[in-house]
Formats: sequence, C-alpha cells, structure tokens
Amino acid sequence: MTADPMNGDDVRAALGELTAVLGPEADRAGPADARWDAPAGPLEWSCRDTAAHIAHDLLAYAGQLAARPADRYLPLDLTVHPDAGPAEVLTVVTACAHLLATALDAAPPGLRAYHFGPCDPSGFAAMGVAETLLHTHDITLGLGLAWRPAERLCAAVLDRLFPDAPAGDPVDVLLWCTGRGELDGRPRKTSWVWRAAVE
Repeated sequence: MTADPMNGDDVRAALGELTAVLGPEADRAGPADARWDAPAGPLEWSCRDTAAHIAHDLLAYAGQLAARPADRYLPLDLTVHPDAGPAEVLTVVTACAHLLATALDAAPPGLRAYHFGPCDPSGFAAMGVAETLLHTHDITLGLGLAWRPAERLCAAVLDRLFPDAPAGDPVDVLLWCTGRGELDGRPRKTSWVWRAAVE
C-alpha cells in the first residue's frame, strides 16, 4: 500500500457524496416513487433496493469489525421495511455508514476480521467506500442523473483493493475494474474481485 490507510473519515466522506446527489432526489420522491423502482444502472436491483443494499453491506462490515470473526461472516441480514420510501432508506444508509465509521474509529490497526480471509480495518473502510460510491453511481444512472464519484476516494479504493489496476483517471479505472465501463479500448469486465484480505 502506498497511500495512507483508509479509515472512518473516508466512509463519512463517501456518505457525504451519496447524500449530496441522492438526498434531494429522495426528498422529492413520494413513498412509492416509480423512478426509484427503475433498475439501478447495470444492476437487476431497483434504485431503492440498491440503496438498501448499500446499508446492508455497511452494517455487515461494521459487524465484522465489532465481532472480529476469524473464519466466517456473521449470520445477519439487514431488512429495510418494504413500505419505506427513498428518503427513509437513505436514512438507514446514513445510520449504517456511521456505524461502520465508528467501528473503524475504534479498531486498532492490527485488528483482523473475516472477509474472504483476514481483513484489516483499512480493507473494511475501502470496501465500505467502494460499495457506497459504486452503487451511488448505479442509482444515479437509474435516476438519469449526471454524477461521478470523488476522484480522491476512487484513487484510495484502487490503491487498497485493486493493486494491479491500470493507470488512468481513478474514477474511470474504478468503474472499469468493477465491470461498469470500458477503459482505453479494454473491454468491459464480466467478472472481477477485489483484494481485501491481508497476510
């Protein structure tokens, strides 16, 4: 790793990016706004369900950090009530992002918890930021909004989770690494994995 380890402040910054672009759209939406039922970009999930998925992953990462299992995921799932509107779902995302950020603030650097192997706090921070930025991008596509993730955060995610990523604009490279676009003539990826586990 060449950059400073990612941490809770990065998760908060990613949440700020999400709320800045999606918050106004959610506030204008009614509980059953059809726009939020549209597919989120390339995903089969709706925009609303994709937002709920972000919350789920952030909570799961916080749980892993808190419980520190060495060889498994905690047997939990987050369920967002089906009648919750977009604004309420984003409130759940906000809560889960702050839970992850708080868990990261409290985690010593030597902590390890399971994510396809032993993962350090920086890895969980990077995954939380990646899930937030990438799925926010998916949702903005579904809602027809022009938006790009923050370059600094994308660069930090690439440094931590995609050490073999090609050079280029960090936003474009992260989208390519996760199957969301082409890059300098390289075809779109159909499968990919990030490297969160450490030795």
